[in-house]
Order: sequence, then C-alpha cells, then structure tokens
Amino acid sequence: MSSHTEPQTERKTMLIIGGGLGGLSTGCYAQMNGYDAHILEMHEIPGGCCTAWEKGDFWFDWCVSWLLGSGPGNEMYQIWREIGGLDGKEIRHPEIFNIVTTVNGDEVRFYSDPDKLEQHLLDISPSDTKMIKQFCDGLRKFIRCLKVYPFLQPVGLMSFWQRTKMMASFVPYFNLIRKTITELMVDYSAKFTSPVLQQAFNFILYEKHPNFPVLPFYFQLASHAMHSAGVPQGGSLALANSIAGRYERLGGQVTYNAKVEEILVENDTAVGVRLSDGREYRADIIVSASDGYNTLMKLLKGQYMSDTFRRLYTETIKKPEMVFPGYLTVFLGLDRELPDMEYCTTYLLPPELAAKLPGIRHASINVQLRSGLYPELAPEGQTMLYVSYFCDIAPWRELTDGTEQVSRTKNGEEIHTLPLRRGRAYLSAKKQVMNNLIDFLEDYIPGLRDSVVVRDIATPMTQVRYTKNYDGSVLGWQPFVDGGETLEEEVKRNGPGIPGLKNFYFSGVWITTGGLIRAAASGRHVMQFICKDDDKVFQAHIEEEAKAPTHVVYPPRTEWQRNRIRNTAADATSREPHHDSAEVEKVLSAVEN
Repeated sequence: MSSHTEPQTERKTMLIIGGGLGGLSTGCYAQMNGYDAHILEMHEIPGGCCTAWEKGDFWFDWCVSWLLGSGPGNEMYQIWREIGGLDGKEIRHPEIFNIVTTVNGDEVRFYSDPDKLEQHLLDISPSDTKMIKQFCDGLRKFIRCLKVYPFLQPVGLMSFWQRTKMMASFVPYFNLIRKTITELMVDYSAKFTSPVLQQAFNFILYEKHPNFPVLPFYFQLASHAMHSAGVPQGGSLALANSIAGRYERLGGQVTYNAKVEEILVENDTAVGVRLSDGREYRADIIVSASDGYNTLMKLLKGQYMSDTFRRLYTETIKKPEMVFPGYLTVFLGLDRELPDMEYCTTYLLPPELAAKLPGIRHASINVQLRSGLYPELAPEGQTMLYVSYFCDIAPWRELTDGTEQVSRTKNGEEIHTLPLRRGRAYLSAKKQVMNNLIDFLEDYIPGLRDSVVVRDIATPMTQVRYTKNYDGSVLGWQPFVDGGETLEEEVKRNGPGIPGLKNFYFSGVWITTGGLIRAAASGRHVMQFICKDDDKVFQAHIEEEAKAPTHVVYPPRTEWQRNRIRNTAADATSREPHHDSAEVEKVLSAVEN
C-alpha cells in the first residue's frame, strides 16, 4: 500500500528532479498516463551516469558494458521498448561475457553458451567435473526461469492472486533459486579444487562482489545466453538520448543546467522546488530521481524521514559495503587496431601493483576493447580501450583541494559541471595511476604506450562533480545486504514515498537495487503507485511505427583471426559478426515462444 492519502483535487503536473535513466523513464510513463511532466537536470545533457564525452576524434563511453533486457523473451525488454531505448538499434552480443586472467596468466573464458562454457571449464579442471556440470545445468535451467522473472509491476502493488500466480511460475525453479540465493559466490567458488576456478568465478561480473550470492551470476549469464544482455548501438549517451527523445515526443519538458537546491514543502505537502539561481517551480507531484542522500538530507533538510530512512541515511550508509562504490576509469585512444584482443578481460593484479592504485576495492582491473563492440567510438583503424576498477572515494578526497562540485556562470548561464582545480596531489595521483596501468597492460599489448594518442581518467570525484551521487556511487544501495534489503522492504510496505510527506515520490536507483534496467523499471513502478493514488488505470505502450532492434552475435576475436588466416578471403567474410544469423534467430525465437 502507498502511504499517500487519496488526493482531494486532480493532480496533473509533475516535477522530476534528475534526468538520468530513472528520471527519463518516470517522465515517459508520466506522459503516457496523462500527467504534464517537467524534468530538471543539473547537467547540460540527459543520462546522469549513463553518459559519454568527446575528446578529439574519440568518444569516451563511461557506462554501458552490458544492458540487461536488450533482447526479447523477458519483461525487461518490454520496458526498454516502451521508453524507446532500443528502437531501431543494432544490439551487439559477444559470445564470451568476460575473460578472467590470473596473476600467473591462466585464462578462464565465461562463454554465454552453457555447452561451450561447460566444455571450456572441463578442459581447465577435469577434477571439478561434478561441480562444473552442476553449475552449467543450473545455468540452463535459469535461462528458462528468466522468462518469468517479474519486472513490469512492483510487488507492493500485486494482489494476493497476482502474487500467488507469480510464485506459482517459480515453482519449477524453487530449489535452484533457494540454493543460489542463500550461498555466497565466495563460498561456492571455494569448493572447486582448481585454484584458477576458485579465483575466476568471483570475477565473472567484472569486479569481485563479496556479498553477492550465486543467483545474480546466474541471472547475468542467463541473460547473456538468451541474447538479452548485449550493448546498444551508439553506446550510453545514445541510449539516454533515445529515451529523452521518446519523452519529448510524448510531450514532456526538460530544463538543463537546473540544479535543485530545495524541495518546497507546505503543510507537509511537497509543492515545488527552488533552483540554485533562485528560480522556483511548482507542481502537483514532486518526484526525486536523484541521489537519495542528497534528496533527504539536503533538499528536504532531514525533516521528512521515516524511521527506516533515518536509519538508512544516518547509520547504515556509513557502514562498509552498503552502497556500491564509484569507479576509477581510464580511457586510452590508440592510433592502431588490436585484432587479437578480446572484448572484455578482468586481470587479477599482483599485490604490489594494487597497492599503487588509490581506492581500489579488489586487486583487479577490467579492460574492455570498447571500440570492438562500439565501433562508433573511434575512427576507422583506431582503438578505444576502457580500463576500470571499483574505487572508494576516501583516498581521492584526501588528495583534493577545494570544493567537490561548484556552480559557475559561463556566457551568462549557470553551469554546474565545469572542471575544478583539485590541486597538485590529485593530478599527480591520476598521472601515476595512468602510468602504472599502461605499464601493466604493456605486457599484454606490446607497444601500447607508444600507440596512445588521446587519454583521460575519471575518479569517483568526477562522478560527484557530474551527478552529486553519494561518494561517487553509480548504483546506490547494494542488494543482498542490510541496506538494500531494508530499502526493498520499506518500498513494499509504503511505496516509493515518505510517510508524512504528501505528493512526494522517489524514482531511480536509490529506491531500488541494481543497474540500468532497475532504474528504467523504477520509473514504470513509481507511476503505477501514482496512478493508484489518483485512482487511475496505469497505461503503457510502445511507440507506433517504432522499429524493433536487430541483433548481431560477435564470436571470440582470436577465433576470427585464426579463421581468417586459415580460410580463403571469400570464406573469411563469413567469419565476421553474424548479422541475422541462424543462431540469433533460433535463440530469439525460442525466448519469444
């Protein structure tokens, strides 16, 4: 049940704080349901953390490494279609989700196909045959389970019979879900006899997630296997722009360079907002799709918090591992191609190197051949590399001089995301990280340093400057721990609002747990709560004439190169990415039926 009382007058207008994917999605569904929505975004462009920026002839794409729901056969896909994120785009699906390379140079390739994965793992460790077969059998079963996984409707709004029907659909997978949600991957992986597999399984999802059970690993690999976790043509900013375009075609309004400083409250009712330049906007409904801490502690001045929110944002949030950390990201534009490099590899680092990387959570880096799946990011014949690690903000804060985010006037307009002078120590540390990572990768990419023609580095401080997210976090509350679990229970009880404050709602990643699909789904969910409070029937639809995305499968690049050498030039063309291949059609047909 929502905490909001039934309104006395019809609510029509809505202000949405934040133009990230959560805010954009909320705006789309608001317009579909007859509300007049207005998004206020601090940046000059839409997308929030789902962003990219240009430098020279290269684009530095900061966000989408995979997009859950990018293929049909599940409820996630319907959400992306409804808000226009995938329309007319080519979705690229590499056959290998990630490669984990140990300090000793051993490789584990996590194929999306369970049969290929099983054979590869058996080749590495025949002594682990029983565990490997059990894992891959579970993955095959989870692929079927994904078809019934709920995303379209929040559990808090389901009737008894809807919940019963949902639970009944999970009956065939009950034991699998029970086992995989109660055992941590760090414990599960320790059961392998192979030290290589013991290490590698923890890094399937690029980074180590010590509090994650086995279930999210299955969820990700299953999505990848059914071609529903690819990357969209154009990348992160293009995804955001597509959704923003859908919102505007629906009649929604966006104001950029609009930094909200205060949510206006009268008689325990949210009535509007005040911007940093003094402008005020008023509306019947206020939705915050921005950082949860900033919303509660600053925009609302800590005055409206349930006991749960007070505990979450004054105590729980300060504990380790409660919210996702930020990233340190290095971009390298090269003046040559890397034909033998795979799309995505997590390298486990020697301790002495990890000690030189400020804020690193775990001794590993993820390296992506970004232009391999996003050729739009680099000129022809050149390469864009993306190197990242989970990064705590504290060491970078200690190196920083001055404020973390500031607004300045430029050409008569207030801008909130301009670069800041952070001092010599900060710049020196960034330079050292860049050099250390290039030196390390030189062993895997000979001649790398001499090939770099453009570079950039972003720390969690960069994330704060662009989004004001708490400690530079990109995903908010972590699932499977006290913070995320408490939040989800609160939303089930009271909806995405605050008891005691009328006409106010949350949206975005800070009112759920997870990544981009969760942000997009939150917009749908909050509008279902709002429609219920307004006694309206929720509506959603895919845009008329919108073209469904097409799909392309990319084989391992090293296999391409061997085939191109082994075969004639004519035959080699068939080894390129499989456009509309029989394999893709077979998989998509299976998941649609």
